[in-house]
Parts: sequence; structure tokens; C-alpha cells
Amino acid sequence: MESIWDCVIVGGGAAGLSAGLVLGRARRRTLLIDGGTQSNLPAHGIGGLLGHDGRPPAELYEMGRQELAAYPSVEVRSGEVRSGERGDDVFVLTLADGTRERTRRVLLATGMEYRPPAVPGLAELWGRSVFHCPFCHGWEVRDRPLGVLARGARAVHSALLLGGWSDDVVLLTDGPAELEDEDRARLAAAGITVDERQVAELVAENGELTAVGFTDGTSLARTGLLVATTMHQRSALAAQLGAEVGDPTPVAQDPVAVDGMYRTAAPGVFAAGDLSVQMPQVAAAVASGSLAAAAVVQSLLADDHGFANAEGKRHVNA
Repeated sequence: MESIWDCVIVGGGAAGLSAGLVLGRARRRTLLIDGGTQSNLPAHGIGGLLGHDGRPPAELYEMGRQELAAYPSVEVRSGEVRSGERGDDVFVLTLADGTRERTRRVLLATGMEYRPPAVPGLAELWGRSVFHCPFCHGWEVRDRPLGVLARGARAVHSALLLGGWSDDVVLLTDGPAELEDEDRARLAAAGITVDERQVAELVAENGELTAVGFTDGTSLARTGLLVATTMHQRSALAAQLGAEVGDPTPVAQDPVAVDGMYRTAAPGVFAAGDLSVQMPQVAAAVASGSLAAAAVVQSLLADDHGFANAEGKRHVNA
């Protein structure tokens, strides 16, 4: 524990790697710790990322690591941060192997955990023909028979949205739909059928969805399924360091609250990527990581040179 990092980035996905690149180019002593649990690893490819459209996520992350290797002030380490605390003048992070690292700033990029319904057969198809984001996966299943597994107002929105990729969309409510008459009218006008049978399983062939099976023994042929899924924090680190949780959204149950510069309510702690955004998307994560890293540099500058601006007042003096 002799050395003190300028910033420790927790998470080596799109947001964390993007932040590491900015901090490396700014010549700040940076440690990036990657647990290797990025949520999009099962996906065939990343949809909608300029310059990398369709690239497998693991390949993109390896490219990012290789880019960071060009910057001597950045160290990338595989591992898991188990806990964190604020010391007298720095943060102390404890890793799973017992290592303790001291740092002036912490940038959280731990991502979120998807918790889709426990439907037999779903886990094996997740991230491919069964997905949560039509912007990421809709193009790959365009013009096919598709389904949406969801309930309530979000179900209506998701079904109507998916209709932009296919004229054959069925809303599967897994029981009584509990829809308002006006919502049923919207769906009917868009040519979307509501199926209230209870879902028993997802049927696959060669690793791709072929049908949705119901508890009554019947089935519905589908080759793509959007599942409305709420994300949850996968790490307790944000709470341990004093960051606040924002209001639940249709996408995330407990997003970390940040301001426009990705600063949390805890001085010296920043958060970027899925754990704080409204829309989980790799392109958005890259952008947030870049901006958060620039904010880290500005806050360190304020401390180092003794002037008080918005960044300096909100952060730990190291």
C-alpha cells in the first residue's frame, strides 16, 4: 500500500476501458480492475457501435486492453474488488485476493446484472435470439416471427417498438394481460396479437429459438423473443463508498445517481456505463466512460493546484 493511484477504475467493459484510455492519454496513474463479467458477453455481436457494428463483445474488450497497453501510466489487472472505504485522505479498495489499493479517485464501471424470468430454455438463448434490447438485436431478427414476453405498460411499449423490425409480432403476457382497453386498441391497430397463455418453456434448435411452449401443451413458432428485463446492481461497492441510488426506471431497479459529469453524491466517486444510464448500450457506455474520465482529471487538477471549482469542492483532497 505504498503507492497511491490517481484513479482506480472498477470494471473493464466498454465504459471502464474508455475511461482508462482517456486517463492514460492524460498521463494519470490509473489501475483498471476487470472481473470479466460483462453482461453482453453471450451476444453474437455488438449492434449499433460505430466502427465495430456486429463485433463480438469479447473481441472489442480485448482490443481495448491492447490499446491501453500503449500507455505506461495505466495498469490493467484481472480481479474483483470486494469492498471499498474512504480513508483519511484517500480511498482504500480491497480485492478478492486480499490486495489493498489506495487511490485518490474511484470510477465505478461495474455494469448491471440482468435478471430475466426463470423460463426453462431461456438462459441458453440469452443474448442471441432471446434479448432485451431491440436496438442491439432487432436488425439480426428482422422480418421474422417475433414475440415479446412482458406485462403492463412496458409490454405495450416493447411490442409496438419491436414492430419496427417485423410485421409478425405477438405479445406474450404469461397469464392475464391486465391491459387497458386503449392499449389493446393500440396493439390491434398495429397488427400485434396478445397471447395470454402461460409460458412453460422456450424451445430451441441448433442454439436458436424455434418456439414458445405453453403450460397447456400447445406452442407458438417464434424465432426471436424480446424479454422485458430489469437490471440490478451486481456490486455493493457504490453503496459502500457512499454513492446514492436514484429512482427506479423501467430499465433499472437501482441505478447509481450521477450528475452531468458522472459524479456521484460521494465526493471522489464517479460512475459510468450501465450502472447509471437510462439506456444500456455499448455506444452510450463508451461515451460516459470518456466524459467521466475527463471529469476525474479536472477534479484532480483542482486539488493539485489549490483552486476551488465545482469539481474541487465535491471531491476528496488527497
